[in-house]
Amino acid sequence: MKQLAPIFMLAMAALAQNPRPAGLYAIFQTSEGTFTARLYEKETPNSVQTFAGLAQGTIAWVDPETHKRVKRPLYQNITFHRVVPHEIIQAGDPTGLGTHNCGFTIRDEILPGLRFDRSGRLAMANTGNPDSGGCQFFITANVESQWNGKYAIFGQVVEGQNVVDKIASVRVREEKPVTPVKLISVTIERVKPVKR
Repeated sequence: MKQLAPIFMLAMAALAQNPRPAGLYAIFQTSEGTFTARLYEKETPNSVQTFAGLAQGTIAWVDPETHKRVKRPLYQNITFHRVVPHEIIQAGDPTGLGTHNCGFTIRDEILPGLRFDRSGRLAMANTGNPDSGGCQFFITANVESQWNGKYAIFGQVVEGQNVVDKIASVRVREEKPVTPVKLISVTIERVKPVKR
């Protein structure tokens, strides 16, 4: 039993240093708290690369004021401009209106195995037309099976779903929060496998 103790202690130390499984994560800092989503980079690489690039400022998008392409983090100090109570929260439009054209669209990555069968699904918003997603995204606060096959799911909330639920419970007028909810930043973080 004494020989197992050091191994157990090493495993616990590694877990404390690296509590998340290996993978790519997005950490959302909001005015209501922080939540984290694991990104499905193998299943939906195009969606994840676009989202991560916009979060980090490595992909150019159209600035709504200058109408010029810029490379800077998009998901900083914007709002969750659309909230469908107890269903979804949506962000990604720097104007806060939900109508901004970020200057590009991406191909849909809708996979039959990724369904809106749980809360915390991170998905690309679109206009309802094929391949019309770009900068905007949403997170579910409930099961939304009516959206299966319509939106590309590219991540899953793994920490802080209570924050998503809190935002999805704010008072709204025509799906717009009465008191703005800020998306302060999105940080992309890679967790590497624990070396043994």
